[in-house]
Amino acid sequence: MTTAGPRGVAQHHGTQPEGAPSSLPVLHHPPELLLRGQDVRVAFFDVDGVLTDGGIYMVELAAADPRGATETFKRFNTLDGLGLKLLMAAGITPAIVTGRDSVALRTRLNALGIEHARFGTENKLPAANEILEQLGLGWHQAATIGDDWPDLPLLTRSALACAPPQAHIEVRASAHYVTSAAGGHGAAREFCDLLLTATGHYAALLAEYQR
Repeated sequence: MTTAGPRGVAQHHGTQPEGAPSSLPVLHHPPELLLRGQDVRVAFFDVDGVLTDGGIYMVELAAADPRGATETFKRFNTLDGLGLKLLMAAGITPAIVTGRDSVALRTRLNALGIEHARFGTENKLPAANEILEQLGLGWHQAATIGDDWPDLPLLTRSALACAPPQAHIEVRASAHYVTSAAGGHGAAREFCDLLLTATGHYAALLAEYQR
């Protein structure tokens, strides 16, 4: 199966040849896409619509509470969580830049060991530039996955720009690759797998789990 992005870049999910060793990866990408990601050392992630499905679940804590207090719930995908950990194992820094903030999000990121995160920022470029400066990296070493207009300044500057399929049309048009999986359903993992393949770490990390 081939999923093509708006710029004609495609990801190929091959089938394993009959009789081939089980340790052979079946995931393949076109060379031009891998070239874009080969020098990436930091990966920027939006949250709503990328690490989640974009829905915001707000529950009223107590009907008698005069303040009308609510609590936000978010659904995260375990595939994405392992993908973020694999990036760190490969020496690629995952960084979160999001326009929202919540206890649920901070708890999830802490559990994954994410050290670089900026919350509640609609103007994402200064936050991303700050992270790059802290890491001593440039945009030619960055990749980004996002789904809406606030992500565009990061996407258009990154060496590799990705978007989930439900992203806004302008965002998909700015992406080098559009994932097959939707946000909150493995899109971030697909992005992570692409970066691991491009930087030459995917096969070795996979082999660790096949022993």
